[in-house]
Amino acid sequence: MRPTRARTTAVMAAALSACVLGVSPAGAVSSQVPSQMSSQMSSQAEDPLEYVAIGDSFAAGPLIPDQSQWSCLRSGRNYPAVVAEALDARLTDVSCSGAKVSDFSGRQFGLLPPQYEALEPSTDLVTLTIGGNDVSLVSKALGCVNLLPKPTGISCADTAAAKGDPTAKAIAAWSATFGKALDEVHRRAPNARIVVAGYATYIRKDGCWPTQPLWDKDANYLQARVNQLNGVLAEQSRAHGATFVDTAAVSAGHDTCAAPAERYIEGLVPTSVAAPLHPNARGMAAFGTAVAEAAARP
Repeated sequence: MRPTRARTTAVMAAALSACVLGVSPAGAVSSQVPSQMSSQMSSQAEDPLEYVAIGDSFAAGPLIPDQSQWSCLRSGRNYPAVVAEALDARLTDVSCSGAKVSDFSGRQFGLLPPQYEALEPSTDLVTLTIGGNDVSLVSKALGCVNLLPKPTGISCADTAAAKGDPTAKAIAAWSATFGKALDEVHRRAPNARIVVAGYATYIRKDGCWPTQPLWDKDANYLQARVNQLNGVLAEQSRAHGATFVDTAAVSAGHDTCAAPAERYIEGLVPTSVAAPLHPNARGMAAFGTAVAEAAARP
């Protein structure tokens, strides 16, 4: 018999508590673990949580060592892997770089199975990040690069304003598409807790030109569009029975303007092994911890 959602949450909480609180520096399990928690953990060992991760490159972790699936540029150190380890879950990770919502139901690159096919009635936990490719945020960011200081160049914020900000309109129009996707996840995995991880703080207020070659107004414009997309993810999560994790808050102060050793997100020229404008291993560890905590929360 598969666990109820209440039992699933209790088991996830027990596993996370054991991971964070119940292990001594030497790796021995603390003798202070309550008997009820021990019972839940024993049940978990007999019947591990079935966890499916879907989504795009923010979930997949392109170029982060170790790449477990090159066709999707998926890392074995992405946030789904961190969540699975924290919750001692059995992970099926079908996240894929470049994915759009259409790749949940269709074959990405014409070859990969639809991501929805990984979902089963027995699935206990689903995590996802999606939307950036649907509204072309990466190409928008690249179009905002200005290697020379103002006023030499063209501001992408000014260009967007002159055109009525088509990216902002695209994000607003995409909202209903995401809501339908969440409904389909619920239909295919009716017993699962669904956790949506939003996108990060990529660049701080007014940017940091020339460290990241974006003028101040363009840095603010780009992060505003990311924040708008996160708002859609959060709103639709609330409306469709999912939990939203604000990774923008988790990564505040760890954006592309931070010192290289403090970054969770790589800039246009990466300073660690990760794709430009994507989480690095440090960021994936932080995001995975936040997602695991949200998944285990009653």
